[in-house]
Amino acid sequence: MSQKVLLNAKAINIILHRLACQLIENHNDFSNTVLIGLQPRGKFLANRLAEMLTTEYKIKNIKLGHLDITFYRDDFRRGEKILEANTTDIDFIVEDKNIVFIDDVLYTGRSIRAALTAIQSFGRPNEIELLTLIDRRFSRHLPIQPNYRGRQVDAINEEKVKVNWVENEGEDAVYLVNS
Repeated sequence: MSQKVLLNAKAINIILHRLACQLIENHNDFSNTVLIGLQPRGKFLANRLAEMLTTEYKIKNIKLGHLDITFYRDDFRRGEKILEANTTDIDFIVEDKNIVFIDDVLYTGRSIRAALTAIQSFGRPNEIELLTLIDRRFSRHLPIQPNYRGRQVDAINEEKVKVNWVENEGEDAVYLVNS
């Protein structure tokens, strides 16, 4: 198994600032916008962006939630592996709000489809956008595209994109891994 560094900590930080600025440009003061990190791995990116928007860009009252999509996936109960649910933490109203789904890697689009179904349990949003750190553009199974992308990666099916976060793996880095 070999791996190639796609992004180091400095490059990730630059991308996060660019994504934060794009969000500010489109959502101004976030008075009608909520950020929702998709569990399990999108929560790290969502938390980091919310912190950056609050501390570095002085945006007040950022609403941040985390959405578990485990039981909304179309591959639920299809494999031998028992799936473990994560927690959903949405303590605000999504009705008529602009939602920004946040995930680390956009691959087939199936997680986003599951998130679109799951969020309906909380109300009917005005608009839903997608922010992703890595867009694997040639791997899509569904017609889903990000509104905000950190980096586009062309990887063949045997290659995997692995995102590490300081909060979880002890480093900020993105790798292209050959299995």
